[in-house]
Amino acid sequence: MRELLSKRTTTIEPLMRAGALVLLLSLAFGASALAALTNDSRVVIIHDPLATDAFRPTLPRVESMVDRGLRAWTGKTTAREAWLSLLSTQDIVGLKVYSAPGLAGSRVEVAEALAKSLLAAGFPPSHVAIWDKLETDLQSSGFTAMGRRLGIRVLSSHEIGYDERIAYTNYYLGRLAWTDKEFGKSGDDVGKRSFFSKIVTKEVTKIINLAPLSNHYRAGVTGCLFSLSMGSVDNTQRFEMSAENLSAAVPEIYAQDPLFDKIILNVVDALLAQYQGESHTYLHYTRPLNELRFSNDPLALDTLSLAELESLRKSYAVATPTNALASIQKLYRDNAPLMELGQSEFSRIRVERR
Repeated sequence: MRELLSKRTTTIEPLMRAGALVLLLSLAFGASALAALTNDSRVVIIHDPLATDAFRPTLPRVESMVDRGLRAWTGKTTAREAWLSLLSTQDIVGLKVYSAPGLAGSRVEVAEALAKSLLAAGFPPSHVAIWDKLETDLQSSGFTAMGRRLGIRVLSSHEIGYDERIAYTNYYLGRLAWTDKEFGKSGDDVGKRSFFSKIVTKEVTKIINLAPLSNHYRAGVTGCLFSLSMGSVDNTQRFEMSAENLSAAVPEIYAQDPLFDKIILNVVDALLAQYQGESHTYLHYTRPLNELRFSNDPLALDTLSLAELESLRKSYAVATPTNALASIQKLYRDNAPLMELGQSEFSRIRVERR
């Protein structure tokens, strides 16, 4: 018993010291130091009740939110210092958007505010690019015109091409689209690979991932994990038609070397939350949250987004789609944590509201 008590004392004292250190760090440096010590994930949420007007973002307000978010996320006093703590001015920065027409995708105003902030911080226009999968989507969503106004590049994976050297291999088979690299080809291995966009492998050195807060019937949310992984490779119809296939492919693609190591920041455009309708705009299923959410943890952001959408559905008595629920839970609770993409437990996500 004495030996047991001695062991207990030896164990408790370091724990008490660790607890005191946690408290001191929290008081002295805030949640960021506490999150670093405990391996929790941080999410900074910036709110402005006037960020939207009649479902339309107000650009000056959004620009202020981006500035506040960058400074809060990094702990720096200016946006320029914040960017330089994340990037070098020699980096080629690719701002990945989800370019659904209407209000269901990443809003042009948020992308514009981020791009303007980079330019103001001293990044040359040639070092800043907006990108997504298809040029037609970028054009119809207004990103092409915005890029022209700012003098920055707007790139589509289909136009730039896919890198035949680097691919994600998965034996799920589907119908190849005309935009896929192996379209029209035949052979035993055709259709088993999804090639990475040359934007990811050759054009940009760092990625900022801007995703909307919009539901997706097979992925749960058109969030950070789904948007970037499906937008970075070709031959994705074989995954997108099946919630089960998505639950495996999304985290595996996101974790691949050409992609994962380049991501420096995830931003959720939560100005509006659409809880039904997927990539189609349905204002009666849309509610203004007037928030931007910042984190380096895509899984934490997606976890919060899933909870937000579910809460909205319950508030407005809208049934939650259940046919893909098991696969959605597997994606975010099992597969993404297994790939070490972040935290999916609410108790391990530290939210700072500003």
